[in-house]
Amino acid sequence: MDLIEKKFERTVAEKQRGKRIDHYLIGAGIGVSRSMTQKLIEQGKVLVNGHSVKRSYRVKTEDHITVNFKLTPVPKVKAENIPLDIIYEDDDIIVVNKAKGMVVHPARGNFEHTMVSALLYHCGNLPTLGDKIRPGVVHRLDKDTTGLIIFAKTDYSLSTLSRAIEKRLVQKRYDVICWGFPGLNRGVIEAPIGRSGLDRKKMVVTPLSSKPATTRFYVIERFRIATYLKVYLITGRTHQIRVHFKHIGCPIVGDKDYGGRSPAVIKKSTDLEQFKKILQLIDRQALHARELVFNHPRTDKKLKFTAPLPEDFSRVLSFLRTQNL
Repeated sequence: MDLIEKKFERTVAEKQRGKRIDHYLIGAGIGVSRSMTQKLIEQGKVLVNGHSVKRSYRVKTEDHITVNFKLTPVPKVKAENIPLDIIYEDDDIIVVNKAKGMVVHPARGNFEHTMVSALLYHCGNLPTLGDKIRPGVVHRLDKDTTGLIIFAKTDYSLSTLSRAIEKRLVQKRYDVICWGFPGLNRGVIEAPIGRSGLDRKKMVVTPLSSKPATTRFYVIERFRIATYLKVYLITGRTHQIRVHFKHIGCPIVGDKDYGGRSPAVIKKSTDLEQFKKILQLIDRQALHARELVFNHPRTDKKLKFTAPLPEDFSRVLSFLRTQNL
């Protein structure tokens, strides 16, 4: 597939003065994702008055900005008639209870059968703001994480909700079953998260090329070999809950990527039979986006949505309660 040559050129207006270079480029319509924009800056392809700049650079009035880059043509995302569990919908937003095994948006290796494809069929159209493979996407959930997710149906809703996510104005509660006990009935995990140098698909707690990450948790029920918690994301890093709970030695039950299916989490050999039976009840991480609280992007009215626990999660809880007697 031939690459497409692209050239972006702008002169900074007075009202844009002081914006960080990546924010300026996105607002000025460079037409690629935030991460791609930042990569172009790091590669030295963003020139300000003929010179490359760092991501921290803030534009000045009359700065002449040029960017020459190549893009792989993006396949068109097709609408597909896939059933959705819609919790709420109006002209601006749609809130969906995501099933396990469903990818939120197209990506390498997963260009079909995504939630975006299902929503395009349901809504007919979704806003892109330059990102054609993630139309309407405000935030994401991992493929095998279930629960509530918001999509925007208009450009205004998409930009407003994206800013609310950035400013941490959207409250997200997750229900989690982890192995062991996190040491306290309530607590905060603060540990920076970055991409693994050994496996680029995984994240790790690391001081290198990482971002601050904070997770707050409260114990709901404690069992002999596991704990049921409610967890709140203070920041929203990739795989944050899964990485943080592995970091404290309590990986999420069933999590194949972060130690949740390893018998090493069991301290007593007499509990191994329980461990095996639990993993027969759930084939994914026991992580469910239970509750969302946010202000409506147009009316500013406070909204709160809750999604019931999925069947596999409930089966694990029932088994643990029986065994805990």
